[in-house]
Amino acid sequence: CQSNMATSTNHSASSLPPFLLTGFPGLESAHVWISVPICSVYLVSIAGNCTILFMIWTDPTLHEPMYYFLSMLALVDLGVSSTTLPTMLSVLWFNRRWIHFDACLAQMYFIHTFSITESGILLAMAFDRLVAIRSPLRYTMILTNDTIFKIGLAVVLRAAFLVFPASFLLKRLQYQKENILSYSFCVHQDIMRASCSDRRVSSIYGLLVMLLSTGVDSLLLILSYAMILKTVLGVASKEERFKALNTCISHICAILSFYVPMLGLTMIHRYGKNAPPIAYVLLANIYLLVPPLMNPIVYSVKTKQIRTRITGKFWKMVRASE
Repeated sequence: CQSNMATSTNHSASSLPPFLLTGFPGLESAHVWISVPICSVYLVSIAGNCTILFMIWTDPTLHEPMYYFLSMLALVDLGVSSTTLPTMLSVLWFNRRWIHFDACLAQMYFIHTFSITESGILLAMAFDRLVAIRSPLRYTMILTNDTIFKIGLAVVLRAAFLVFPASFLLKRLQYQKENILSYSFCVHQDIMRASCSDRRVSSIYGLLVMLLSTGVDSLLLILSYAMILKTVLGVASKEERFKALNTCISHICAILSFYVPMLGLTMIHRYGKNAPPIAYVLLANIYLLVPPLMNPIVYSVKTKQIRTRITGKFWKMVRASE
């Protein structure tokens, strides 16, 4: 990392090195076949989240706090899918692995912004369930449209401002003329590892961002559900307990589909030094692909109001086509 590195003092276009994306190591000959299930996941994710948004947008009976937060979650999932799909398919279909430095930073920014936003929305949905169970009579008074808008705006701005400095810190680092990344998309830790200069500041900032976002959110999620459980256990009727907890199942599934892959990816990066490269790639893809896929499926199946409206629309279309 000497004569062929991009210096931190010269930010001209020629000094910014490109990155080489990686598909599935050792399975390059099968990339076209691997793209089939991945494309299927993307199509189901996009169709499912668009369906959720359409149902909430067109049905006035779904204009409630819980469904407003669900529509935010669907928008974020669409954002994640649209951010990662182009580079993933360019690698798998056309073997186009090169990506410009600025394009890589832009993709990294949106991936992490959407990820932190999703974490914040999951926390907001936990607050929604907490208010609905602890103070059902004041539910609509507490979660007004104005309050929901402010919560959504705060979640987005937090993510946008937390991730923004990371791009500038990465630009200050020095890189080789050619840099190979571990995945078919750009993430902060991967770009930072490609640097051949002192990256302590970027590393510390990345850790700080994680602690202030998903770290804080996960603790508040645990606290919220502890309070929900305490309230539910205080209810005399077993039927009412089950009914109250049943309203949280979809949200718990969404939390697990988001945090479990993230935890697995963190663990393998920290402790899986001898793990094969394909393991890292699989976990990273699961982390980005599973939540946008599972969220619309879980909420469509477990939420009666959405399920009945989807089936109603479906049978209406069937009758119209006859």
